Amino acid sequence: MKTLSAGKKIAYAAPAFALAVVGIPVYVYLPKFYTDVVGVHISALGIILLIVRLFDAVTDPAIGLISDRIQTPWGRRRPFILGGAVLTALAILLLFNPPHVDADAATLWFLALIFALFLFWTVVIVPYESLGPELTFDYDERTTLFSIRDGALIAGTLVAAASPATVKWIFSIPEGGAGERETFFILSLIYAPLIIITAVWCVLAFREKAIEIKTKTDNIFSRVLSSLKNRPFRILLISYTISAIGNNLPATLILYYVEYVLHSPRADLYLLLYFVTGILFLPLWVAGSGRFGKKAVWLVSMAVNTGAFFWVFFLGPGDELIYGILVFISGIGFGATLAIPSAIQADVIDYDELKTGERREGLYIGLWSIAKKLAAALGVGAGLALLGASGYVPNIKQSESVVFTLRVLYALVPCLCNAAALVIATAYPISGDLHREIRDAISRQAEGEPVYDPLAPGKLIDRRS
Repeated sequence: MKTLSAGKKIAYAAPAFALAVVGIPVYVYLPKFYTDVVGVHISALGIILLIVRLFDAVTDPAIGLISDRIQTPWGRRRPFILGGAVLTALAILLLFNPPHVDADAATLWFLALIFALFLFWTVVIVPYESLGPELTFDYDERTTLFSIRDGALIAGTLVAAASPATVKWIFSIPEGGAGERETFFILSLIYAPLIIITAVWCVLAFREKAIEIKTKTDNIFSRVLSSLKNRPFRILLISYTISAIGNNLPATLILYYVEYVLHSPRADLYLLLYFVTGILFLPLWVAGSGRFGKKAVWLVSMAVNTGAFFWVFFLGPGDELIYGILVFISGIGFGATLAIPSAIQADVIDYDELKTGERREGLYIGLWSIAKKLAAALGVGAGLALLGASGYVPNIKQSESVVFTLRVLYALVPCLCNAAALVIATAYPISGDLHREIRDAISRQAEGEPVYDPLAPGKLIDRRS
């Protein structure tokens, strides 16, 4: 299938909109809710979030590998998408509604439920994202498909960012502990069914392509190692991971930064500005990708996103207007830094098929998911732990050491990470022309012809190696 209808693209993108709740609420609002209202110590919470992501380092590739190799009447991916969505919805209902208990019990509750949430989210998200590269093999069509999906993710994140304030306004919920609990209760009643409904829509919209499953006895570790021999994937994975580590720090710390550095109550407004800007400019980046190529657009978008945000480090109380301008400029590049790597990833999976003769989307998405989750864990875990170590105390004026730590973690470290990621990304080798050569070689290979590696001219591909 080269071209997908608009309806199918939207059906595929729909779960991304709903699953965005495992983003802003979990990484931005939930930590502050659990530290300031429920009573979990900030350092303990940060450590828990770091540990749960290490757990994902096992579950993500495992679920991906299982979904690559399982055979059911409904396909490889769709049973996981639907079943995982139901379990994720249940975990959200429980995590967003903690009981009134002491700090130790609250910590155990958070520990158990956050582990459950991320396990069930893995069960749905890895097969869901693995489905995408199978839907079309066209270089430019993939950019459009993943831009719609990741645009839906940004839109879902935007809605998730606005949801707490919107719920409080609609239901006239007062500030304070009881008000925060009521807000999260209503949010859970919105998102739990939304996740299930969008998953059902996606599952019913597609019939998966028939894939020949080759029986192999190698274990998950050998398959992971074989995937890491894919040089374009290594470059993409390393660059994206370093960038994501940096990007997750401001996502985690924005509420703290805006309140304690800028002395402003308008963090929600700045989040909305960032995400709206990302959505509005995403179609321009997609158009640029078709004209100049995915790699060029990716590099430029990272440069724009990072170059503007660097100056945030120098801001202080009263600099809201300047901060808003910098957030807007940084947001121009945001959408492309999310969507373009997803489209590039589909191309490196095709290169793996040429080298191995297998479609291993699940394995690659599992490794990609590890990178995203570990980056988020380091952003949340290290960010909150260092903030706690600097002397952070909830709901009071912070010391100079806390404020300086916030400025460094929120602005300076992310910019350094993105600069390093940009340099690494310059080595990525697959262009549109090379991708077409890869697809052509796969077709000729299927007919029994010997083929040469498009990325290593003159080298005959031998799958036995």
